[in-house]
Amino acid sequence: MSIIFDNVTYTYMPGTPYQRTAIQNINLTINRGEFVGIIGHTGSGKSTLVQHMNALIAPSSGQVTVDGIDLKQKNQEAREARRRVGMVFQYPEHQLFEETIYQDIAFGPKNMGLAEDQIESRVRRAMDFVGLDYETFKDRSPFNLSGGQMRRVAIAGVIALEPDYLALDEPAAGLDPCGRDEIFGQIVKLHQKTGITVILVSHNMEDIARFAERVLVMNNGQVSLDGSPMEIFSSGRETLREAGVDVPPITTLIEKLRAGGLAISNEALTPEAAAEEIYQAVRGRKHAQ
Repeated sequence: MSIIFDNVTYTYMPGTPYQRTAIQNINLTINRGEFVGIIGHTGSGKSTLVQHMNALIAPSSGQVTVDGIDLKQKNQEAREARRRVGMVFQYPEHQLFEETIYQDIAFGPKNMGLAEDQIESRVRRAMDFVGLDYETFKDRSPFNLSGGQMRRVAIAGVIALEPDYLALDEPAAGLDPCGRDEIFGQIVKLHQKTGITVILVSHNMEDIARFAERVLVMNNGQVSLDGSPMEIFSSGRETLREAGVDVPPITTLIEKLRAGGLAISNEALTPEAAAEEIYQAVRGRKHAQ
């Protein structure tokens, strides 16, 4: 089962002086269970791409299917397919609108026609997942929370839909390092626990290197690179620069250390892995002396 883009092009405001083609001729398959990172400069087409995944926008040409179902159809089957893809926007707290946290998280499940006990169960699970105590927070206004807590509520509202695919467009934008770690820790936990497909859009190369199993590089509305983080960051540097992005800082550091003669692998993509590589290399050099 998968999300498939078949020769998809999307043009904003066609036939006007402001016409702009955001993505063009996209052929792409995202399989169930993957953790996919999407990177690229501002305006490269990242957000437009993910908004096609649950038919927030429809292709100008081509077709997007979820588990074999064309999202442009108007039948019940297509509506159910669209619900399988949850979407968290760049500032998900802007998605909040209900009077209480419970009502906000329950909005999606309620629209699915679930019974009240099923709705409550989903709200409880979603709040527990994002680290908000049910009894403490359920009756509070979401607008009286901190920015990080508001983001948790917005994510919980999507999690309560229990989607098969979760698309996140810069979900940690504007958060401090602790807030970023908490948000991504929850996303990774969900991926590992349920096998949900995660599609993460981010400008942060370290986030992509740390979490993604597959990386798509967008440039001028097209996918210019598609591979594992190791493949992308080790051999695609020139293409990355052309796309307006660069490798994670830790990769640059390792390259400089290797050029200086330190015998370390270039496969470390996170600070933790690099620290261990450097420690072992320095230790080995001392023993050799």
